[in-house]
Amino acid sequence: MTQPPSFPPEYPEPTGGPAHPDAAQVPPGRPPVPGPRQPHIPPQEPPYPQPSQYPTAAAQPPQYPTAAAQPPQYPTAAAQPPPYPAGPQPPQYPGAGPAPHYPSAPQPQPPYPHAAAAPPSPYPQTSAVPPPASPLHPHHIDTVRGRVHVSSRQRHTDATAFGNLLLHLPNFLCSLIVVALVSLVLGDVGLLVILVWLASGALVFHRPTESALARHLLRLRYPTPQERATLEPVWREVTARAGVEGRAYELWVEDSDSLNAVAAAGHIVGVTSFALNRLPNGELAAVMAHELGHHVGGHAWSGLLGHWYALPGRIAWRLLRAVTGILFHVSRAFSCLGVAFFGLCVGGIAFATISTLYGLPLLLLGMPYALAAVGRRSELRADRHAAALGFAPMLAAVLEKLHQQEQETEQARLAAAGQGGGEPPKEKAASRLLSSHPDYHTRLHHLQEYLQPAR
Repeated sequence: MTQPPSFPPEYPEPTGGPAHPDAAQVPPGRPPVPGPRQPHIPPQEPPYPQPSQYPTAAAQPPQYPTAAAQPPQYPTAAAQPPPYPAGPQPPQYPGAGPAPHYPSAPQPQPPYPHAAAAPPSPYPQTSAVPPPASPLHPHHIDTVRGRVHVSSRQRHTDATAFGNLLLHLPNFLCSLIVVALVSLVLGDVGLLVILVWLASGALVFHRPTESALARHLLRLRYPTPQERATLEPVWREVTARAGVEGRAYELWVEDSDSLNAVAAAGHIVGVTSFALNRLPNGELAAVMAHELGHHVGGHAWSGLLGHWYALPGRIAWRLLRAVTGILFHVSRAFSCLGVAFFGLCVGGIAFATISTLYGLPLLLLGMPYALAAVGRRSELRADRHAAALGFAPMLAAVLEKLHQQEQETEQARLAAAGQGGGEPPKEKAASRLLSSHPDYHTRLHHLQEYLQPAR
């Protein structure tokens, strides 16, 4: 085997790159001369690629917007800035022109705020009361009803009706005496006159007589079709709650600007045009329920019957007063002696009448007060009847309106008499005792048990 040469192998020179600066340059074709051993120099790594060259001036640069392109339009100085509230303008002092007009008195300022209305409140506001005919009125009632229960007992006679008949008994006896005296003048037909007068009380329940009474004495009329369309549903609701046959009664209307109603004879129920057109149907139902209470309790027919049988005595009393007044004026022509003589004659006749009739004429002096007391009691019973049917709040509202109307009427009367500046005079005790209706506060007091909520 051959020995390897003692000099290191010859490594080819790398091509494509420069020689190391410290290496010895060996001419080509000659073997290298051995010399001292040089340290091993690792081969040079290939150079990294150079970064790409940017285009030179020959390359065209990218086209950017030139000055020819129009820039976006921004608001210029010509645009007006938004108006801002300016400060208060200084007062204009009068110059060469006419002087400004200054008000002589301070003008009332409108309520704050001046410029805009106040924003709506988040809390519920109290709305105005709807008109009477509106279904949204608090006293509006539903008049649509299906089956109706009719009670077997349609009428009765309560204590006030009995008391009314008993208090009319002295008037009835006086009228009987007057009719008997007239029958003595007529001779044989006198007894027939007395019997006819006694039987005439049945005319109170006679329908044609009731109609004549309503038209000529009470000044009532039949309702128009529009008025009947308003009255009948309300009346049907009232009678349905009471269990009464509503067709047994007749509805009438009185042309009046006052709040009122009437129950007369045996079947008449009348309301004023004011109550018909100005009241909600619930309050109108309360008024009609009150009048129905007079019919159901017997107040209407007992009062009319007593008034009918007392009519001859009242006619005789008015004739006696007229004759007495004439004689008194005649006696004054004969000085004091004539007046004394007249007084003695009248006193003697009155004493003889009282002695003969066992003091019965003295009872007539207290009859008006007693009858007024019974009338007030019957009004309270009729109020209770309407309240028991569920119309207590409506009836209280009607009583308040009636009270206000009475006060306005009294103030108008005082103003017409020239006493409008002072306080209205208090009602006298005798006037209160002769009143057939209780005062407003008394009636409202008796309704309190129906106005209180159920526990």
